[in-house]
Amino acid sequence: MTVREALNAALEEEMLRDENVFLMGEEVAQYNGAYKVSKGLLDKFGPKRVLDTPITESGFAGLAVGAALHGLRPVCEFMTFNFSMQAIDQVVNSAAKARYMTGGVAECPIVFRGPNGAAAGVGAQHSQCFAAWYGSVPGLKVVSPWNSEDAKGLLKAAIRDPNPVVVLENELMYGESFAVSEEVLRDDFVVEIGKAKVERAGTDATLVAHSRQVGFALKAAEQLAQAGIANVEVINLRSIRPLDMDTIVQSVKKTSRLITVEGGWPMFGVGSEIAAQIMESDAFDYLDAPVRRITGADIPMPYAKNLEDLSLPTTELIADVTKKMLA
Repeated sequence: MTVREALNAALEEEMLRDENVFLMGEEVAQYNGAYKVSKGLLDKFGPKRVLDTPITESGFAGLAVGAALHGLRPVCEFMTFNFSMQAIDQVVNSAAKARYMTGGVAECPIVFRGPNGAAAGVGAQHSQCFAAWYGSVPGLKVVSPWNSEDAKGLLKAAIRDPNPVVVLENELMYGESFAVSEEVLRDDFVVEIGKAKVERAGTDATLVAHSRQVGFALKAAEQLAQAGIANVEVINLRSIRPLDMDTIVQSVKKTSRLITVEGGWPMFGVGSEIAAQIMESDAFDYLDAPVRRITGADIPMPYAKNLEDLSLPTTELIADVTKKMLA
């Protein structure tokens, strides 16, 4: 199943399960979605539940928040999370704070979803990772799926959640295909928000990643294993907020080394937060080396492909940093 198919299945199943769920965004209906995630949903559910919007993120995000406050469950698609900057007041000030500021009276069960992070050749304004941005906001839940199982299970959990949830997908992963179990194919399958997954068990070092970088971390771990250098544990974060520090701490106590991997910038990033919490936890005494962060370059994304390739984490970089830490 491709990640695109997994997201489509999640949307269809939740729309069948709950008539209050509806999808809105630019080109989600007649065009079947800019990335074909919503393919076929207009034909199945009609224009009242699959709505094409004007190009006005602040407007339709505000409309979606209002609908959520009145009991509906909107799924608001941003064509890219870079465009969510136009609507950040609605996400951060309206959706995220409503439940807290009303003492739990006003629930805002809304999902903001769409591609996040760098794609390919789309320039600095369309290549940013917002995991750390939205992960810093109390009142929001933030998830970052990697494979098809993550995509389906996390989106379904997000739609069912009574809180606003930001679902950070990745454009380059939509067409990637993954084997899935019979359990994943069931319409009651969900992935719990706030729980990481150990994708590969190991003993010598811990790699923690989210989104597309999980795949690079796994490949790096396999390369190191085949070369007889190290047996590396790889953790797929899945959830940015809440952050599953328990799983990370238990892994660090076993391996004594930690490397974080992300496509976002190094300053104030997800890896920075994990490193800080490890320093403050009882896992600190188990460390045999300083925590290392592998991130995107601390620059606006270059447009030239050769420079873009040098600005993001790669399998080779992850393997090299891990080898140096072990040495």
